[in-house]
Amino acid sequence: MFETGMRRSFAGAVVAAFLAGAVMAQEAGLWVQVEAQPTLGQAQDRVRAYAVQFEDVNGYYLGNGWYGIALGPYSPEDAAALLGQLRARGVIPLDSFIANGGQFQSQFWPIGAGALTSPQPLPNAPATDALAIAPEAAPEPVPEPVPEPEPEPIPAPIAIPDETEREAQASESLLSRPEKELLQTALQWAGFYDAAIDGAFGRGTRASMAAWQQANNHEPTGILTTRQRAELLDDYNAVLDGMGLQLVRDDATGIEMQIPTGIVAFSAYDPPFARFEARTEIPATVLLISQEGDQNRLFGLYEIMQTLEIVPQEGPRNRGDNSFTLEGINGQIHSYTYAMLVDGQIKGFSLIWPANDEERRSRLLGVMQASFAPINGVLSPARAAAGEDQAIDLISGLAVRQPVLSRSGFFIDAQGTVLTTLEAVESCGYVTIDDDHRGTVAHRDAALGLAVLRPEIPLAPQGVAAFQTGVPRLQAEVAVSGYPYGGVLAMPALTFGKLADIRGLNGEDEVKRLDLVAQAGDAGGPVFDNSGAVLGMLLPRAVHNGQVLPPEVSFSIDAEAIIASLAGAGIAVQTTSQVSFMPPETMTRRAAEMTVLVSCWE
Repeated sequence: MFETGMRRSFAGAVVAAFLAGAVMAQEAGLWVQVEAQPTLGQAQDRVRAYAVQFEDVNGYYLGNGWYGIALGPYSPEDAAALLGQLRARGVIPLDSFIANGGQFQSQFWPIGAGALTSPQPLPNAPATDALAIAPEAAPEPVPEPVPEPEPEPIPAPIAIPDETEREAQASESLLSRPEKELLQTALQWAGFYDAAIDGAFGRGTRASMAAWQQANNHEPTGILTTRQRAELLDDYNAVLDGMGLQLVRDDATGIEMQIPTGIVAFSAYDPPFARFEARTEIPATVLLISQEGDQNRLFGLYEIMQTLEIVPQEGPRNRGDNSFTLEGINGQIHSYTYAMLVDGQIKGFSLIWPANDEERRSRLLGVMQASFAPINGVLSPARAAAGEDQAIDLISGLAVRQPVLSRSGFFIDAQGTVLTTLEAVESCGYVTIDDDHRGTVAHRDAALGLAVLRPEIPLAPQGVAAFQTGVPRLQAEVAVSGYPYGGVLAMPALTFGKLADIRGLNGEDEVKRLDLVAQAGDAGGPVFDNSGAVLGMLLPRAVHNGQVLPPEVSFSIDAEAIIASLAGAGIAVQTTSQVSFMPPETMTRRAAEMTVLVSCWE
């Protein structure tokens, strides 16, 4: 399913380069390439292990962030013989191959050595059957030293360079522009360089090199030797150690990219995603995005991604005609999503990483961005798995972001102003009206327990409340419109009951008692009389004087109290004193036109 690792992905390219350079190889010699590693630190560790067993071990930068380890050079006959012999003994990987060195760039091992070009004699094969570093002999016991007075601290001597200044200039001149840009990036990361990353070593770059040399106990010449360049890049790449970066080719999604396989492992296909979930204590996730589509579908994906928990609301967003990026940042995660549309296919990826680990996250993201490459293939919708873990709050196996709580509300004017319960807006990061529209609190009345929301962008509701100013008849039928189960239902529900009293239990004039079984999500919804006029707003259930009331006992704020509170805030509403009869189906339609879902989000 997946092809991981540098060696497989280079195999085809290496064979082609070998054939093209066969004539040159006859003169210059061939190498047995045994490994490639994604960081300089990992490559240095492995090359040291090989150097214990072999005398002619070399390390070269291969480009695209990879570092190769090779034995040689040898004559073509000797190289082929050595490859077969070492494979048979099991001391090198089975996918080792012969290389002509055309892909080798700057040399990082042996430290300070120039590139070998002439064929070398065959080495003696190691006697062991596996590549290993011999254990050190146990030291002889020594008597416990007698404590002596600590000497005065002596400044550390300047490290002896591995190259002269002229030799450093010569080796530097062989660097490619990307390699020079990488050195500038590493100097910038180390805090010594703040100019453009352009691969041009001018006065600013030279000054930063000298500052780095002085800070790291080297002679400040402003020209980095081969060893110093390796030291700088080793420090720069150390942050990626342990991530197990591998070039993963996923033919199902048609995507090839570097993935930290030491941190995440493939979990499942849930179109349009291939999910890689955390395999260590680092709670990271990688998604590959792949589906057929057009611009409308790309824009739809842009909107859907923002409803997921993995994309917090805070963070930059950018949508172009054929691509988009999304960043989401909160106290737990920092996520990045990129998707593009090419030839009727949408391809992209997401990196979800723990918050407050910016150095590793940004470095890893840079590697993933640079390596991301669409290939043939697109994820088929048929790969979607149906099972018992399906839920309406999941999209392709990913959790949809959920509000802290949801309550009901209703429109009170033609601009989309909403009346709701104070409970719905307290301690919220932000509030939405019907999920899609953000609202700001324009009025609070703690005594009555109500709040007024104004949409950030004015709305045009189909129906607006008309408050009943007449005195209702006891035991008259009433109905509450609301969202008893939050956003589970797409439309509001009507709950019918009776008006039990025009006052509260303690004779409060501003409260009406209802004989009606309501749910928590109904709070804030309008209470209708038979004519469709609004008698009041349903209050949340509460404990009264330490007593838990029966479920059929509910309360609403009286319409006149609501009108007075709103008038004090400069908010005008519609009123009526007429009493008539409205059929249930008409009442249901009217309720749906004015009732809204109010959600409180972190």
